[in-house]
Amino acid sequence: MERRGLELGVGSFLLVGLVCLAYLSLKLGDVHPLGSEDYTVVAKFSNVAGLKQKTAVTMAGVNIGQVKNISLKDGQALVTFGIHRDVKLEEDVVASIKAMGIIGDKYVAIAPGASDEYIKPGGTIHETRPPLDIENLLGKFVFGSVEQKGGEPPAGASDKPSLDLESPGRTPEGSGGK
Repeated sequence: MERRGLELGVGSFLLVGLVCLAYLSLKLGDVHPLGSEDYTVVAKFSNVAGLKQKTAVTMAGVNIGQVKNISLKDGQALVTFGIHRDVKLEEDVVASIKAMGIIGDKYVAIAPGASDEYIKPGGTIHETRPPLDIENLLGKFVFGSVEQKGGEPPAGASDKPSLDLESPGRTPEGSGGK
């Protein structure tokens, strides 16, 4: 009789362990056997550099979904989002690709709209903004092609570097030539 109680205890412990393992596997694998908790929305971007599948989609800094798929259609990137069912997106929302920090991972930020109409599941976000190209912007700034308002270059700016270190006899100011 004592052996039977021990076998029952070990069997139930093993069963509870397997149920916990199955639950963790489904949660960590982001698998929904009873159906998805999201609805899909698509958006076209001219550039999605650095954006990856399963990237966060946020509104006001709160996670509201994730990127499900990225594909190319008619020369533009078609991004499919999975948005939580309890979040309603207005027809005039703006989806933009942002970076976490200066060189951080990309994510999608959705700015709320003011429309009374909502995007239906499978609908499209019409207003999008591609990511800021930091490398291109820095290159323009360093090489002097960034212009001020009005189309004029910054005061004192020229097309050539202000210090020519490769010319013989030229030294940086204050070095004394040695």
